[in-house]
Parts: sequence; structure tokens; C-alpha cells
Amino acid sequence: LLTARWLREVVMSNERKSTLLLEHHLKQLKMPTMLKVYSLLAKSCSKEKCDYPTILLRLCEKESTDRQKRAMDRRIQAAKFPMLKTIDSFNFASQKSVNEPLIRELLRCEFIDHHENVLLIGNSGTGKTHLATALGFAACCQGYKVRFFGCTALVTQLLEAREDRQLQRLLTQFEKQHLLI
Repeated sequence: LLTARWLREVVMSNERKSTLLLEHHLKQLKMPTMLKVYSLLAKSCSKEKCDYPTILLRLCEKESTDRQKRAMDRRIQAAKFPMLKTIDSFNFASQKSVNEPLIRELLRCEFIDHHENVLLIGNSGTGKTHLATALGFAACCQGYKVRFFGCTALVTQLLEAREDRQLQRLLTQFEKQHLLI
């Protein structure tokens, strides 16, 4: 009886130690999603009788998916869109002059890889900003670094950078972007 009790305490102590060490390493390795979900995932995998590689695979998938989402959110935030617009909210029916197949092709962002420019021309209220933002949003979702500027704001920023003798620094920052809108 004493031996069984002692054995349970040793096992519990080792489990606590393992848990503390695991949590420490996950924090150190900057794996917040794994840290958050490992316990619940271990329980569900235990019920499903998953093997260890399957458990590790599921943990890695969750961490990877979460990292990709956080990175995309950071790219969207850094783009500084005036408003977040997607192609789904654009009404092609009301803008007959917009070439929908061409816009849908541009959403694949191949023009970025080919270092090509896209110029949106039209009267006021035809959806140029909406389409430009939708293209930028699509680029962010595909892993590209994007920066959006209003024309006046861009000119002002360039003039201020020149006055402060920081123009080359600003241009270097622009060069790090995949897409400037």
C-alpha cells in the first residue's frame, strides 16, 4: 500500500515536472499556439488512440496555421489600407467598364512576381480605390508586403523626408515592399 502510494506520487511529480519543462520550452521556442492547445489536443488524441507522430503533426499544423494567420494580419495592418475592401464586395454589375476577368487574373498577383505595374484609370466613383485595396488585400493574403498611400500623403511624406535628409531611408523602406499602391 505504501509502495503504490509512493509510486503514484513519483509519477505525478514526474508528470508535473514534464509539464513545466514542456511549457517552458514551448515559451522559449515561441510556440504560443502549441502551448495553448497541447493539453486539449493530447486528450482528444488519446481518445482517438493516435500515435505520437500524429499528435506532433496536429500540434505543428495548428502552430503553422496560426503563425500564417498572424503574419497575414501583420501584413494587412502594415499596408495601412484606408478601408479594408475585398473583391467580394465589389459590384461588377454596376461598373460595366471594369474588366472583371482581368481583375480576377490580377488577384493571382503574378504581376508582382513579373515586376509589372497596374494602372487603374477612371472617373471619380468608379471603384479604383476599392479595386486597388482588394488587389493589395489579396497580395497580403498571399504573403506579399504591401503599402497603400493616398497620393497627397505620399507626396507629403516624400517632401518631408527630403527636408529631413531622410529621403534615401524612405526609398529604402519602399524597396522592401513587394507592392506599392
